[in-house]
Amino acid sequence: MLFGALEAGGTKIVCAIGNENGEIFEQISIPTETPEITLTKIAAYFKKHPIEALGIGSFGPIDLDKTSPTYGFITTTPKLAWANCNLVEYFKKELCCPIGFDTDVNASALGEVTWGSAKGLNSSIYITVGTGIGVGVYQNGSLAHGMLHPEAGHILLAKHPEDSYKGKCPYHGTCLEGLASGPAIEDRWGQKAINLVSEMKVWQLEAYYLAQAIVNYILILSPKRIILGGGVMHQTQLFPLIRKQVKELLGGYIQTKELDDLDTYIVPAGLNDNQGIMGCLELARLSI
Repeated sequence: MLFGALEAGGTKIVCAIGNENGEIFEQISIPTETPEITLTKIAAYFKKHPIEALGIGSFGPIDLDKTSPTYGFITTTPKLAWANCNLVEYFKKELCCPIGFDTDVNASALGEVTWGSAKGLNSSIYITVGTGIGVGVYQNGSLAHGMLHPEAGHILLAKHPEDSYKGKCPYHGTCLEGLASGPAIEDRWGQKAINLVSEMKVWQLEAYYLAQAIVNYILILSPKRIILGGGVMHQTQLFPLIRKQVKELLGGYIQTKELDDLDTYIVPAGLNDNQGIMGCLELARLSI
């Protein structure tokens, strides 16, 4: 079967054609401009292909409640031009096919569960650390939804005693995203993360905040594996630092076989940065 996949990010939108096995046949990237410009380009791309369903993983917040009058909408996004944009209805009309819809980070979590680092598990979380920080939650065999969807990138943290940074998040200041996202790293240190590879103090502080968040997720969600992706996590020196901090912060309180081996519990994304688009293919398949 031929499916469309649409991964909508704040700066770019990736469109792809693939199948139910997660194979990607082609993909393009479109800048995220206004809905009027961007959606027309996306629809034109997918109309060239005989897709049977479309899976959308979108930046948010979005409405995932199918009983809600605003189901399928991007809602209170900081990208004001996209606020109250009805993605699902637009593509239903334009493409005349079923639409699968979720957050971009939930789509990545689904991709990893279906084909990647969490394959075969009924519980895992996927954390993306990049321009923002998001957390996709897969629990009891399905993606987690509630009154909205997880916004765990904005949990509040205790600041490191030597960190005087005010925080980057315009809503919460020193939440996880405000302290540990790519823009926060650049703002705090005056350089992009990629230029700070050899500065160990940068990564020790980054690991402190990510580990603190991960411990909270472990205690609340009890996932069987934690996957870290996104641009910042290309700094692979972070992984041993995070694992060490997690072990210290847990303090031996929880004893499980998973936590006995943090090298296989806290792991990198396993799909070569295609986890989001592959998850969108699975969203498309599940919509039929």
